[in-house]
Amino acid sequence: MKPKRTILCVDDNEQSLSYRKIMLETRGYRVASCSKGEEALERFKQGGIDLVVTDMAMPGIDGPQLIAAIKHLSPHTPAILISSKVRTYDHDSQADVFLARGMYAPADLLERIRLLLVRKRGPKRMHDRNAPRPQIGVA
Repeated sequence: MKPKRTILCVDDNEQSLSYRKIMLETRGYRVASCSKGEEALERFKQGGIDLVVTDMAMPGIDGPQLIAAIKHLSPHTPAILISSKVRTYDHDSQADVFLARGMYAPADLLERIRLLLVRKRGPKRMHDRNAPRPQIGVA
């Protein structure tokens, strides 16, 4: 059985956060949920996070600021930014994917998460396959 991937979900709207957490857990993911950007950054620093899904507009550290801080610590950690604002041009973001709230199906979010996680671990597996295997018993 493959290990579960851990997703950090961040949203100051408790209803959205709860919905996202349940949706992801029923698909086999571990979910760490936070309602504030500062809290999420501290949780990320503890390690073990494979992907981040965050709301854009939050008090304190907002979504783009949170993603920038996470990418500074771990450039290869994928991040999805969700916003009720369709225009992303107002904010400079390092998010890998942007989704407009209400404009995507839950299946679309799940597929984007799956693809980002595959892309994150892909090169490591290919590298391991092509690495020379140690010769045992050769003098």
